[in-house]
Amino acid sequence: MILALAALLGIAAGLRSMTPLAAVAWAAWLGRLDLASTPLDFLATRAAAYGFTLLALGELAADKLPLTPNRTALGPFLGRILTGGVSGAALAAGSGHSLALGGFLGSVGAVVGTLGGFRARTRLVKALGARDWIVALAEDAVTVAAAALIVLAARG
Repeated sequence: MILALAALLGIAAGLRSMTPLAAVAWAAWLGRLDLASTPLDFLATRAAAYGFTLLALGELAADKLPLTPNRTALGPFLGRILTGGVSGAALAAGSGHSLALGGFLGSVGAVVGTLGGFRARTRLVKALGARDWIVALAEDAVTVAAAALIVLAARG
């Protein structure tokens, strides 16, 4: 189950790259994920929890700006793969499973989330005749809720 959650967390990273990192950092800092003996132990600090939360909030705001690059552009795409991998690795390792496998599944999930999220958002904007930022707000809510529920389910 944890490995499936790592992949789902990767999908969330494909939607918003920093939100899953903030979620795992908070879970680790609050003691819900044990990262003490892993290379990701830095995520279990207050600085990481607050820092990734600030980055996530900045991303939520920046996503609505017209000059923000498309998530499928090379830089943002690679960033989502990286953050999905780190998030999945932290979730898996912090729950007593393979860091490497969690990272791989988180990265694969990020590819799925990036491409699927882009497609879903563009189609919803067209189908609803809505402004992009309105659909983006719904995507924000789904991502934040999903990341929170996934890290809570990891120890549930």
